[in-house]
Amino acid sequence: MEQGFIDLLEKLSKNGNYDLEKIKKAYSFAEKMHSGQCRISGEPYISHPLAVASIVADLQLDTDSICAALLHDTLEDCCEMVDLPLIKKEFGSEIADIVDGVTKLIHIPFETKQEESIENLRKMFLAMSKDLRVIFIKLADRLHNMRTLSFRSPEKQRSIALETMHVYAPLAHRLGIQRIKQELEMLALGYLDPIGFEEVKKDTEKRFGESKDFLDKATLKVEEGLREYGVKFKLEGRIKSIYSIYKKMYNQNKSFNEIYDFYAMRILVDTELDCYTVLGIIHERFNSIPGRFKDFISTPKPNLYRSLHTTVMGKEGIPFEVQIRTWDMHTVAEYGLAAHWKYKSGEQAKAMIDQKLQWIRTLLETEKDTDDPDEFFRPLKIDLFEDEIFVFTPKGDVVNLPNGSTPIDFAYAIHSAVGNKMVGAKINGNIVTIDSILETGQIVEILTSASSKGPSRDWLKIVRSGEAKNKIRQFFKREMRTENIVVGKLEIERELKRYGRSFSEAQKNEIVKNLTNRIGLPEPDDLYNNIGYGGMSVSKIAVKLRDEFNRVVQPAEPDDIEETNLVEKTARHDRKGRSNSESVIIDSVEGCSVKFAKCCNPLPGDSIIGFITRGFGVSIHKYECTNAQSGLKRVEDKDRWVVASWSDKIEKNVYGSFEAVLNIYAIYTPKLITEVSVALGDMKVAVTSISTRENAGEMVITVGVKCSGIEHLKSIMVGLRKIKNIRDITRGNK
Repeated sequence: MEQGFIDLLEKLSKNGNYDLEKIKKAYSFAEKMHSGQCRISGEPYISHPLAVASIVADLQLDTDSICAALLHDTLEDCCEMVDLPLIKKEFGSEIADIVDGVTKLIHIPFETKQEESIENLRKMFLAMSKDLRVIFIKLADRLHNMRTLSFRSPEKQRSIALETMHVYAPLAHRLGIQRIKQELEMLALGYLDPIGFEEVKKDTEKRFGESKDFLDKATLKVEEGLREYGVKFKLEGRIKSIYSIYKKMYNQNKSFNEIYDFYAMRILVDTELDCYTVLGIIHERFNSIPGRFKDFISTPKPNLYRSLHTTVMGKEGIPFEVQIRTWDMHTVAEYGLAAHWKYKSGEQAKAMIDQKLQWIRTLLETEKDTDDPDEFFRPLKIDLFEDEIFVFTPKGDVVNLPNGSTPIDFAYAIHSAVGNKMVGAKINGNIVTIDSILETGQIVEILTSASSKGPSRDWLKIVRSGEAKNKIRQFFKREMRTENIVVGKLEIERELKRYGRSFSEAQKNEIVKNLTNRIGLPEPDDLYNNIGYGGMSVSKIAVKLRDEFNRVVQPAEPDDIEETNLVEKTARHDRKGRSNSESVIIDSVEGCSVKFAKCCNPLPGDSIIGFITRGFGVSIHKYECTNAQSGLKRVEDKDRWVVASWSDKIEKNVYGSFEAVLNIYAIYTPKLITEVSVALGDMKVAVTSISTRENAGEMVITVGVKCSGIEHLKSIMVGLRKIKNIRDITRGNK
């Protein structure tokens, strides 16, 4: 171990100016604290902090980072002898804060393993937002653990490899540290799919062996052209990594023989101008493949990556990729933000790093505004895993978004106020729908209106980026608390009704109050509000809700069976009747308690809108209903009108589930009522009411009928119009 530390000191002396005495002190402290401890491999434990410090040194981080890497496990593994005040006393508050951020977190009793993992991620990102060196050391720690993973059990190997592939490798990519990202992917793949890994490795070695002289010939041809133009360069030929080939085969369902960009070439030059000169030389000597040129110099990736990429074809008919970049660009490509980590370089460097880490702060904002741990991990997965697209504002500013983003994502990436007032969008000057999928290079313009009431809840199903989802939820949380509470209550009631036992209002209140206390919210309205604006899903609290329901609502005793059966029959009747809560979706929420307005009798097929009543659920009106249109104009009620639509789950039967009223205008004959009744009977239409009156010499028959929707009602009207002497039929009110 002493030799290992000597090697570390030699590496540091070559890489830059380090306070070697401070680093020696940190090593001595760690060696003493870890004395007698061993890793699963049997090696002394100090070998791990030494290896982590060596990886951190390769990233060319500062003295405090090296010290923190050596000390990073002392708080957890030597807690009887070491605490944070001691580290602060010995090494200063800056190193102590980094160690505290890197240290594995004290486990708290979560109900699921997923919640525990996500909570640890939350705290890691919080520490990372305060000091980026935390994540650099965490990545180095994970890399060494992956290098020594063979000593763990098969179950642990798969679990750690999966977390590495899903979190740490994408994180390294987002920070631009390609060297660590690629090794993590390779190591993880070997444990997650060892058979596939070996097959790709074998095929790679075979193909390279069969055409190993191709890359040499192509390299020689490029070198001749570069020397002819007097360009100073360094050229590296290589083959595509095993993981890259494996990923392309898996994602695109290709065989190994269909992987054409097997070979690659990297050219390093001195200036940006040289990059474009080299590009011209390459295209002069080889045929370029259309659609395979990417300019990441003029449009850098969010992780600071800059380079020119082009794919060309040699005379042998073998395509290969060429990457062209400057030495500075190459340093950033290899080390990402770590290459810019210079605390002593002034406010400008710190401001640049703060700007590049804005996505972390967005994740932390999401964390503050949701009680659902999965709501934290979902945007993390999207923002880390998805390939990015680059689109432009009308002024030419570049906006990067996750692949699959829409104009709504773009609007919220510009500003919350733009998204909240959005009413439409243009792509390349043409008006498009707001759910259109954006593509790299498009110019996007957002159309806004000062009179817009804000986003729709349906937008949460459309947007792709975590930032947009978070800002939409923020709007509903802040602006729509009253409506959120109503929606939340409807969701809870719907879940409780699924349990198959009747319950009183008092029992429901007790259940909700107990649940609220159990999950640590101040009062039931906060629970309803969280569910209503999307910060918490009922499915995530269903187990706890069921527990409280079973505790408060006891199963029916034998004497109560008859009453229970009566309740069940009534419920079945309600499901087929006009109050069917499954028939309408309110603001993307199914199963809400609804009633149908008697002023307009809406039917499936009608355009509808909902009005939140005070204590009686949501009243459904036809959109063109006079009462609805006048109500929409009342300022005091504008926030009580909600988007409503018919569900695909509407129950239908021969006799119809909905009631409509028809006004039949006809010339009076003694047999008219009989003819109407017989015609309805022949069409198997159930009649719920019938009345007559005279109007200006005509007979008006008002009949209530059962139907399944607007199309069914139209067919009934067509059948009735066949009766002689009927002049007109219109829909009426009850």
